[in-house]
Amino acid sequence: MTVEQSSPTTLRRLSARLALIRDDTDDDKLSAGFLLVATILALVWANIGDSYESFWHTPVTIQISDNSISLDLKHWVNDGLMTLFFFVVGLEVKRELTIGELTDRARAAVPLLAAIAGLALPAVLFLILNPSGDEATAWGVVVSTDTAFVLGALALVGPRCPARLRVFILTLAVADDIGALALIAFFYTDNLRLGPLLLGCVGLLLIIQLRKLEVWRGVAYFIVAAGTWVAFYESGVHPTLVGVLIALILPVYPPRRSEVERAGELTRAFRQSPNSDYARAAQLGVLRAVSVNERLLRFYQPYTAFLVVPIFALANAGVVITGQTLADAARSPLAWGIVLGLVVGKLVGITAATALFSKLRPGSLPPGLTLSQIAGGSALAGIGFTISLFIVDLAIDSPELANEARVGVLTAAVIATVLGWALFRLSDTVHPPTEVVGLTLLRPVDPGRDHLRGPADAPLTLVEYGDFECPFCSKATGSIRDVRAHFGDELRYVFRHLPLDDVHPHARFAAQASEAAAAQGRFWEMHDHLFANSDALAEDEIFGYAAELGLDMDRFEEDIRRGTYVHRIDDDELDAESSDFRGTPTFYLGATGTDLARHSGPYDAATLIRKLEEARGADGAP
Repeated sequence: MTVEQSSPTTLRRLSARLALIRDDTDDDKLSAGFLLVATILALVWANIGDSYESFWHTPVTIQISDNSISLDLKHWVNDGLMTLFFFVVGLEVKRELTIGELTDRARAAVPLLAAIAGLALPAVLFLILNPSGDEATAWGVVVSTDTAFVLGALALVGPRCPARLRVFILTLAVADDIGALALIAFFYTDNLRLGPLLLGCVGLLLIIQLRKLEVWRGVAYFIVAAGTWVAFYESGVHPTLVGVLIALILPVYPPRRSEVERAGELTRAFRQSPNSDYARAAQLGVLRAVSVNERLLRFYQPYTAFLVVPIFALANAGVVITGQTLADAARSPLAWGIVLGLVVGKLVGITAATALFSKLRPGSLPPGLTLSQIAGGSALAGIGFTISLFIVDLAIDSPELANEARVGVLTAAVIATVLGWALFRLSDTVHPPTEVVGLTLLRPVDPGRDHLRGPADAPLTLVEYGDFECPFCSKATGSIRDVRAHFGDELRYVFRHLPLDDVHPHARFAAQASEAAAAQGRFWEMHDHLFANSDALAEDEIFGYAAELGLDMDRFEEDIRRGTYVHRIDDDELDAESSDFRGTPTFYLGATGTDLARHSGPYDAATLIRKLEEARGADGAP
């Protein structure tokens, strides 16, 4: 086996090993743990002799003919290795903008506004203490949030049911990443040279052309990307932005059903007659079915989480901590500006913007997410770390000032974590969590959003969180039918989604199909059809049911493929997680206009009717 053959194989094995570690462990805690260990190692290493500085300043030269690039190890990490980190960030941003959280304006409005305030206020507070001089150029240090550290800290010190807060912070972090990348591109580029920059743009165009020509060999992309990186390096634009730009031009799309079916046909052909031609055709068929964005994100995320970012921390977090170093930092407007910007700026900016928006638009905050929780999450957002240390290296030339800035970043991370923990505990003290959460319906019934059977103003309400593949939910439909027959127009029945992926592999697709049918005004017909066939919910079978209902199949398939209504399912799941239940069917019932109580016990028709009668009597209804 040649080196050329073995190297990709080794990389694939390493990636698979890292992915396995990630999948079997809490990803947020694990990646934050790797980063924390690397930071501690860097601090210890930097304080036990001179080997830390000498090692990371070892010059390494790459030369081809008469052309060469010479950087020390630290800058090969910061300028070269971190390109992969920014490539993954770019893939995540492109995915969220195209098919993720940022496609839903209503869901994204609050975290986007909060992110803008969380970018602007820290910079203003920093510049108040550092209005001019070399220190002022480091204002970008305080604008970024380290997503990995923040999510890890949230998992450790956050509230009991942090699902809504985690989604809020993730959406905010994507917007934060966009802002940080823009700052690096526009404010930390020196001595711009147009000739190499044009060559870099040609490299990006070549990558676009390779995609159009359906070139699948990774070596071709690597050669073009490496040349583009060199061109950007020579142009004065920070070369890590090459990773972002390449990521943004790569396509992202949900799998097309026709391509998935074609991949299946090619795979079957290879199974029946294994040969090299069929093997290549099957491989290309599978690759075409899944967007390159998703494939690369899956492949490279473990590298960035468990190798690239920890190595970056090892190279950049090493500060010689002496009495003099701490004394200089304690007197340094630069260090205090960083602490003020990250700790106070993030907390006040994000919380105040969220409070203002929620006051101007009541109901804009997701149910179960409180301002006290957002305050705790905003405090954790003061953990800047990765991109903060990255910008320290870009913005500050003086080693003494850079050390002061790093002390400020590390101090801010510690203070932000402790402050977040304190705010969460204070929230628990002021609003003590009940022993059992979710005893009342978290999200009020909204006739404009929810699927209702019965008059919207009916005096009684029955809400079900169900799973189309759940046999218990299927049996419960008979009970619901009897309950509706008993109360008639006095009852409105609401169905919400809770697909249990671990035990029901077709439930999520069925939920998406029901929402695609709802877009054509046929939710309840599809609902009844799916429950009547709860043991036959393969994709082809569900498409058959849609055809039987006379749906526009092109529109139906496109809505499912693009996940147009997937956020509705996600929100229902978040309701369940925030209410601390994961079983189906789960019922809430009561008099309309009051807090609907979670039903426990049997859900036969007689029991549900009795409970609703009791609720009607307690409410004083006739």
